[in-house]
Amino acid sequence: MVWRTAKEDRMTKKIGVLMDPIGDITAYKDSTLAMLLEVQRRGWEPVVMTLSDVFVENGVCQGQYTRVEVRDDPDDWFTLGEPTTAPLHHLDALLMRKDPPFDMEYIYATYALELAEGRGLLVVNRPQSLRDFNEKFSTTLFPQCCPETLVTRDPLRLRAFVGEHEQAVIKPLDEMGGSSVFKTARDDQNLGALVEMMTHHGQRTVMIQRFIPEITAGDKRILLVNGEVIPYGLARIPAPGEFRGNLAAGATGRGVELSERDLWICQQIGPALAERGLVFVGIDVIGDYLTEINVTSPTGIRELDKLFDLNTAKTLFDAVERLLNR
Repeated sequence: MVWRTAKEDRMTKKIGVLMDPIGDITAYKDSTLAMLLEVQRRGWEPVVMTLSDVFVENGVCQGQYTRVEVRDDPDDWFTLGEPTTAPLHHLDALLMRKDPPFDMEYIYATYALELAEGRGLLVVNRPQSLRDFNEKFSTTLFPQCCPETLVTRDPLRLRAFVGEHEQAVIKPLDEMGGSSVFKTARDDQNLGALVEMMTHHGQRTVMIQRFIPEITAGDKRILLVNGEVIPYGLARIPAPGEFRGNLAAGATGRGVELSERDLWICQQIGPALAERGLVFVGIDVIGDYLTEINVTSPTGIRELDKLFDLNTAKTLFDAVERLLNR
């Protein structure tokens, strides 16, 4: 007798999305909702789950997931069906779209998803790479694309860096949305206290980069799908009195065509992302320089689609389908 898996016995692909509770999202701008809408447009079956729905029993990663019907309606965007519990490798693919914090609970989830991946589940993005590819530290793999950068917890080295470059931006390695990111300068009387606070008196590693004055033109979010660039970006213009180009910090978005330098940066990093199974990635570029590589739950789909009449989720699931058919 030939045993078949659940996915081999059905014609319609079943796509799981591990995310925060769907009722808590901001529907009109949520990239994960755009992905679910595209799954549904294809006639595939979307199911959703949260971290608490995933468990491992006797070495098998399982999940309690729920069929969802989605609508592009900011006031009424979903209807949930009845939950089902089954091994996650019975799905055709799963999108890991849980927002940070990137804490131990997130890491435990990647361990669980790696077990399902080992049984044939396509996980986007690859669990090991989610662990390995810290969104700030990973830029150091591509120094040719970055501004002058130092990663350390040594207060003396940090202060020397600021002295050399006159102005700098110091940031933690484990925050998002511009949280706890500070601009400082050689003549900043608070520099010593800032370094002490950021490093917990030399006990926490941070990143410091030369300040890029072109931030006034925006912090560009650029999306890559399996290493290939979407040819437009979202320039996030800092709010008055701010230097952080984060929408969460009050920045406003403006659509832009990518420059030759932007495309060159994407050519430098794209193959490495695809090789690591990082299928959907959002990079941040200020002026001519790469500053972050966002791999956990990159956003920007809804804004770019609206500005440039795109369907980025279609591009993503075209790539997912090719990966499933390899």
